[in-house]
Amino acid sequence: MVSLREIGLKIGDLSAGLPIIQGGMGIGISLSGLASAVANQGGIGVISAAGIGMSEPDFLTNYLEANLRAIRKEIRKARELTRGILGVNIMVALSNFGDMAKTAIEEGIDIIFSGAGLPLNLPAFIKKSSATKLVPIVSSARAASLIAKRWLENYQYAPDAIVVEGPMAGCHLGFKSEQITDSTYKLEKLVSEVIDVAKKIEEKAAKPVPVIAAGGIYTGEDIYKFIQLGASGVQMATRFVTTEECDASIEFKNTYINCRKEDIVIIKSPVGMPGRAIINEFINDVNAGGKKPYKCPYHCIVTCNYESSPYCISLALINAKKGIMKHGFAFAGANAYKSEKIVSVKDLVNSLVKEYDSVAVI
Repeated sequence: MVSLREIGLKIGDLSAGLPIIQGGMGIGISLSGLASAVANQGGIGVISAAGIGMSEPDFLTNYLEANLRAIRKEIRKARELTRGILGVNIMVALSNFGDMAKTAIEEGIDIIFSGAGLPLNLPAFIKKSSATKLVPIVSSARAASLIAKRWLENYQYAPDAIVVEGPMAGCHLGFKSEQITDSTYKLEKLVSEVIDVAKKIEEKAAKPVPVIAAGGIYTGEDIYKFIQLGASGVQMATRFVTTEECDASIEFKNTYINCRKEDIVIIKSPVGMPGRAIINEFINDVNAGGKKPYKCPYHCIVTCNYESSPYCISLALINAKKGIMKHGFAFAGANAYKSEKIVSVKDLVNSLVKEYDSVAVI
């Protein structure tokens, strides 16, 4: 039997002790606290760039500079807390995507993970002296193939890894509403298809392109299933929310612990994509038409139709991060209802290893 701790994950010249990437969770849920704790346990810790400047005093009046200042602070803070591997998640849909990518690279971040759109120009921000790895997040083999084709043609650069995220993930989903429950789009199928694409990319680029499975992965048994399927590792977000080191408020974490399976629903987000969240008073008010459109304070997401939106998603998520759930809501993966208590990241990782190893020995 090979233990989960013996598998590891290589992305370029980076070697993680565990094949686990902590998924980036925006508007302050995964910052330096959670990312460094995961990195210290041998996984890859990820800071989310979305709304990262929310605690800066000029966030409302100087959105771009506040975010750039904050991402520098969080990367530096995380570096002080760990010698492990750190990444940032930068959504393509962010209105300041390019500036955030440049800043993260300047700060020497190990990996940039990028989804919520196709990061077709991401290698443009890399300099020859940069050690930062570039990893797109996709929801289909077609997207993976298109990104690799553009990167190789325009920048002579192949993805250093590919994260394929299925429809059981939390937050915004790269699927149409009817596809979310369609077995055609099950993660197992998507992973196999992306692995086939990755093999072709490897032949063209003459470098390894590991595939990372994401979306609904919650237990060590889940990790084992996808490793056996051919994935090099997994990305997990939801299970890391109910940890002591997660940067969210205790009220946000308790939303996970107290929810039932039927409380996890698909919502229509102002950014034009379906999203998975835990239903609460705020969402019920929106569904009943109780919220009214108003001027957008941030212009943070390119695809957000703020002029006709019933609420500002950034404000709602900022409130949730702070624990003001009456004026916000929590995004969550399909398995969030399984959360039972708040534990340390170390204890969580030990649990995942134990779960994995118990299945692997059979």
